[in-house]
Amino acid sequence: MDFVVGGLAGVGAGFFSNPFDVVKTRMQLQGELRAKGQHAVYYKNIPHAMYTIIKHDGIASLQKGLVPALWFQLMVNGVRLGIYQQADNYGLLRDENGNTQFLNSLFFGSLSGLSGGLVGSPLQLVKTQLMSYSSKKIAVGTQHAHRGLVYALTKIYRKNGLGGLWRGAHGMMIRNSIGSASQISAYAVCKEWMDQNDMFQQSKYLSAFVASNIGAIVKTVALTPMDVIMTRLYNQAVDAEGRGLLYSGITDCARKITKAEGLLAFYKGIGPSYLRQAPHTVLLLVFWDMLKDLQKSFELR
Repeated sequence: MDFVVGGLAGVGAGFFSNPFDVVKTRMQLQGELRAKGQHAVYYKNIPHAMYTIIKHDGIASLQKGLVPALWFQLMVNGVRLGIYQQADNYGLLRDENGNTQFLNSLFFGSLSGLSGGLVGSPLQLVKTQLMSYSSKKIAVGTQHAHRGLVYALTKIYRKNGLGGLWRGAHGMMIRNSIGSASQISAYAVCKEWMDQNDMFQQSKYLSAFVASNIGAIVKTVALTPMDVIMTRLYNQAVDAEGRGLLYSGITDCARKITKAEGLLAFYKGIGPSYLRQAPHTVLLLVFWDMLKDLQKSFELR
């Protein structure tokens, strides 16, 4: 049941944060392997990016990739939060006084994120490629022209086999490991500290709201460089054997980005990334708390 609760929390959060994910993906691909000033800038900032997308592709395009995004949230957060909750249930996260041990939380947050990333990688692959596809006038990165989730999975499988569906999974696993560890450990420690110091006692979910905002900030800063690499690895074109035409792996991608675009390129899209992570983290972790309370109430009946 812990895995179902975690997955449902992720789905609820994913619906509201998806438009910012679309903007983030476009901005991370903009100017790929081009120096500043040597490429067209279609997406100047978040409002301009949203206006541009709506103008050329319609308002529905802000929810591109929503179907794989929601399935991704269901599977990844089901695995991630389920494993983390199981670790808590078995007493692996807290000391003898019931206080969360930061390093233990960091470790199991990382392990659960790594596992979730492996499971959800094919969905993230398709989601990235669907989000990047646009009108030729504002196109960035490789354009894959998938019609939808099933079409994309079938097309990738027929071209590159089962391994093609997990192309770039190593990047996703590292990205998810970093993001999960930073988000969930910051949330757990901050929320526990506020509860112990009788802060926000007018509502038990208010401390969860504040702690999840802190978790979103920590996660965004820690996650963005690997998120840029993951987006590039997923969206690149591949040859008949499934090998990337631009990047051979994480190290090669990082080296080429640094050489062509500079170190600041690793923080491309950090604005929409935060605006995605903030509501997503808040909704995810508050939903998680609420669903866990609901689960406990049913178990007590």
